[in-house]
Amino acid sequence: MLGKKEVLKRVFPQAAVMLEYRNTESQITFDNRTKYDEPFYIMIEKLWHDIDLRNGKFQVAEGPYIFDIPYFNEEVIREAINNAIAHRDYRRNSETVIKQYPQKLVITNAGGFPVGVTIENLLTVPSTPRNRLLADVLSKTGIVERSGQGIDKIFKNTISEGKQQPDYSHSDKFHVELVLSATITNRAFALFIDSEQQRLPEEQKLSVFEIMALSSILSGNGNDIKKEIIKSLLNRGLIERRGKTRGTYYILSRNYYEIAGDISDYAKKTEWNTNQAASVIIPHLIKFKKAKMKDFVDLLSGHLTRRQVRVLIDQMVVENILEKKGSGSGTSYSISEEYVKNTALLTKALGIGLEVLKERGEID
Repeated sequence: MLGKKEVLKRVFPQAAVMLEYRNTESQITFDNRTKYDEPFYIMIEKLWHDIDLRNGKFQVAEGPYIFDIPYFNEEVIREAINNAIAHRDYRRNSETVIKQYPQKLVITNAGGFPVGVTIENLLTVPSTPRNRLLADVLSKTGIVERSGQGIDKIFKNTISEGKQQPDYSHSDKFHVELVLSATITNRAFALFIDSEQQRLPEEQKLSVFEIMALSSILSGNGNDIKKEIIKSLLNRGLIERRGKTRGTYYILSRNYYEIAGDISDYAKKTEWNTNQAASVIIPHLIKFKKAKMKDFVDLLSGHLTRRQVRVLIDQMVVENILEKKGSGSGTSYSISEEYVKNTALLTKALGIGLEVLKERGEID
């Protein structure tokens, strides 16, 4: 942390950090390479300064509401580097390496995750520093967050900015690799989260788990979210419930779709009834005579989940709109005779009504 540069180079050369810059991700050779082998408290400031020299920003706007999102969030990058310094295996001779690209940053340090830590439990496992004394010094001097909160901040800030989640998937038992993308994949989500956080007092601001849940719901992967988080988001008015019983699912609140300028998509996600489904399914069955559940799932893709389609089709069978034949993988569906009969009667009645209107000259 404080040793003289000459002593560190001689006694502890693996404590150095390498920063490599490449103009494209396909490049093998670097355009620029800098070695930082000063004591940590000097090195970390120089390192961030040099990373920030090539930093840019995205302007995110919605009407008069405008704010900038940097390619590389300073808080995220500092936390990531601090984690690499605090948790790496200093018995290995390789330095910590940071590869910077215009739209991506990759941090690699020696040694896998500490015992008990995996990619799956990174955000939930109690902090288990490999170098406890080093971690304690960094914590007491205010460099890193108290136990376990640094990784929370990396995920929370990155996802809140509408970027891809921090990626640790290339790590193994010999090294930990963190990939941070600068690209904003959903500006509307960044605006949505920022607007909600702005109006909340500090003690009520969204947690990393709530923000991750909102991101999962938006991408259609919200089935495994804990009940208490769903309840919290519902109470805050950030999500809305759709469907019933086994067909229940959640969408983001109308506010998100207004920010995204896509109210039509919000309308598509409103609860479907059997009549709405029939308007799509019946023309398909008239053309192909019969269909299987997979056909309905494909037909209603983008409107309903697989589970919701199953619930709706079962209800259409109960209401005698569809007739079910076979079992298991051989199950197929066709239009029921009763539905055909009722539709024919309705069509005839409408036909009579139209003829009367024509006679009266009210329509052509």
